[in-house]
Amino acid sequence: MSTKIKYGTRELAKDFGEMTFAKALIAERLSEEMSQKDFAKKLKISPQSLCDLERSRKIPTAERAARIAKILKEPIPYWVKLAIQDSLRSQNLNFDVELAERNEAA
Repeated sequence: MSTKIKYGTRELAKDFGEMTFAKALIAERLSEEMSQKDFAKKLKISPQSLCDLERSRKIPTAERAARIAKILKEPIPYWVKLAIQDSLRSQNLNFDVELAERNEAA
């Protein structure tokens, strides 16, 4: 009999709400123990833009989310998915986003 407790993204969402771009960005900044000013500089955006993103006052485009993910050396599809999901949620559209890379024919 296993006594391990399974704690994945569903359990995390139950305890803390849906993951958003803002929450992921804050978590990343805090894990690096950086101020908003220093983190904004790292992301090559203004401190006000970072504040707007962290407070969900602005939702990044997929392109901006990808650029931020690349700077953070994080998986681009994950960050783009969060941005698109936030955009849908802000418009009260009840859809789940799934991304898959396309294989381009040469």
